[in-house]
Amino acid sequence: MPIKKQKYNPEDDLGFGSQPVIKSQPLIKQDGSVNVKRVGLPVFRPYDNYHKLITMKWGKFWLLILACYLAINIVFASIYLAIGVQYLNGAEGTNTFEHFWDAFFFSAQTISTVGYGHISPKGMATNSVAALESMMGLLAFALATGLLYGRFSRPSAKITYSGNLLVAPYMEDHHGLMFRLANLRRNTLIDLDIEVIFSFNEDVGGKIMRRFYQLELERRNVSILTLNWTVVHPLNDKSPLKDMTPDDLQKSQATFAVLLKAFDDTFSQTVHSRTSYQHSDLVWGAKFKPTFDRDEDGRIVLDLSKIGDFTNVDLPAVQKTN
Repeated sequence: MPIKKQKYNPEDDLGFGSQPVIKSQPLIKQDGSVNVKRVGLPVFRPYDNYHKLITMKWGKFWLLILACYLAINIVFASIYLAIGVQYLNGAEGTNTFEHFWDAFFFSAQTISTVGYGHISPKGMATNSVAALESMMGLLAFALATGLLYGRFSRPSAKITYSGNLLVAPYMEDHHGLMFRLANLRRNTLIDLDIEVIFSFNEDVGGKIMRRFYQLELERRNVSILTLNWTVVHPLNDKSPLKDMTPDDLQKSQATFAVLLKAFDDTFSQTVHSRTSYQHSDLVWGAKFKPTFDRDEDGRIVLDLSKIGDFTNVDLPAVQKTN
């Protein structure tokens, strides 16, 4: 498996060192997250809470907010029951179950400072608990509002990538490694810069080591992303992939890390996007189908659902260079 066409540069390392990849575990997952399991962390990490809350998935975030809301109201409802339901004016329950719901909904009205007036506290103990709950409610809703703002205002790139890497005809009698990307949002991305890092396991003196190569691209920068961008790595004499076969890529656990950086014109900040492809994502002998057309008025129509569509083709024979 000849890989010496391009000099190895340690600076291309993605920070994973020379440890080999085993069991087809990618260094960077397809969603852009780093595939590293972290252990040995302290259980109590208050410094990490804000980052977790603004980066977790939306479904998990809303479930957490709902769970905290229910838990707080259940705790205060239990306190009101412990003090005595007779200290809640207007509670009409006739058994323990109904008393609990009277206390629960009184707690929900108090923590949100709605206070319909149907049930009101009586006595120093109940009024003190209600006052404490009102204060906690103001702080909790302010915190939840801040987290929502942080999640919405955090600049991020929403890039869609083709599901496969293609080895396709490129120029005359040459091949190219290609994938395609597009912006899913309506904002404008300018000054885009992309890197593709090819990594594989290599036998160095009987020891398996992970090697990283930054692939030379036909075009690494674009000024503005208006349609889709097909990123091409020419498989020429300078490419470390030139003489590799699908079996070579599979045996060496080859992966391709894609690192994209762009300037978001809406937020006036730099945003990043990452993804990765494994050797199993390569399709040999294919080319992408067009993703855009024109409507009856002549306006360009970009179909983002076709970003990964391709058709199989015959690869031309590569000309040997002297």
